[in-house]
Amino acid sequence: MTSTTGTLDWTDRILDLDVGPVAHGGHCVARVDGRVVFVRHALPGERVRVVVTEDGGGGFCRADAVVVLDASPHRVPAPCDWARAGGCGGCDLQHADPAAQRELKAAVLAEQLQRLAGIVRPTPVEELPGGPLGWRHRVRLAVDESGRAGLRAHRSHDVLPIADCPLAPAGALPDVLGHTFEPGGEVGVAADADGIVHIDAPGVHAGGFPDDGAVVQRAIGREWRLSPGVFWQVHPALPDTLAAVVGEWAAAPQGGVAWDLYGGVGLFAAVLAGQVGPGGHVTVVESARTAVADGRVALADLPQVSWRVGRVERLVPELDGRSLSGRPDVVVADPPRKGLGRALVDALAARGPARVVHVACDPAALARDVALFAGHGYELAGLRAFDAFPMTHHFECVALFARP
Repeated sequence: MTSTTGTLDWTDRILDLDVGPVAHGGHCVARVDGRVVFVRHALPGERVRVVVTEDGGGGFCRADAVVVLDASPHRVPAPCDWARAGGCGGCDLQHADPAAQRELKAAVLAEQLQRLAGIVRPTPVEELPGGPLGWRHRVRLAVDESGRAGLRAHRSHDVLPIADCPLAPAGALPDVLGHTFEPGGEVGVAADADGIVHIDAPGVHAGGFPDDGAVVQRAIGREWRLSPGVFWQVHPALPDTLAAVVGEWAAAPQGGVAWDLYGGVGLFAAVLAGQVGPGGHVTVVESARTAVADGRVALADLPQVSWRVGRVERLVPELDGRSLSGRPDVVVADPPRKGLGRALVDALAARGPARVVHVACDPAALARDVALFAGHGYELAGLRAFDAFPMTHHFECVALFARP
């Protein structure tokens, strides 16, 4: 079908397709008439009937599976009615059993590493405790023009009138979703370590929710009291899991120097501080001032930890190595989804740490960083992946880079 302007447009076209491999982004790949169709709500090996939802006229279009003609043995009923064509954009994989979800994510990681970094590194995606539901202890809701909070539809600004979300802890959302908020805004909901649900929205306390103070979170035997909106991992098992792997691979020496980049409230800094001891030094770099303020309080008993507020890219070239060689012994970095990127990898390699521990939430960005570090003589010495976001296409990785 061609539009009146001559541009190819299959929007709203119905197709019967044989589904191919999973792709990064929560969909699978199918091909028809020389074009790629990215299909949501399907699984590899299935035959499905789809409706094309987006078509920019190029070599690909997007579609939703609406009828399963030949199902995968890994297909299961979705636990949420909104996990369907035209539904919520938060979940991509509710129609697959949890073990199959992890296999799909592992396939994505392997494909990205091979395509973008040129390495073959099969890596299982490990299950975290707690099961596939009820794990999302932080949720950000959108508010529609009538003041009702909900979740956005896939690739849309439309706010869906959900009554609950099975990924959130039981009972955390219904009261919030029944409340009215400032139209067009957002509402942050956080369930803390004590089970208290905290609401972060303009005028929320005046609107009937109590001001219940700091968001209390615990990990590695320590406690953090966080201000509204300060970042903490959404899966309750992930902070301790990441801290254990980071600690094992960082192996900062007694009296050594470590940098914790994008350090947030200092979860990894606390681990590094224990390794370097009172005679060592840990520098945390974080751009969010409120996170740094909360971290300073939480780690006040660790004088070997210092804090720098600002953009990592700007501050790394001026950080003090504080060691005889003028370089840090180890760097831990937990960047945003875009990864470290060429400029920062170049800057880190120029400072010459023996090891870099990289926490990554996007496999494509990680694979690009793997290739960049390889260009500076760092090999991928370790890689683990964790299913920290069940039912979605997201997962968390930890990579170790070291010079042979």
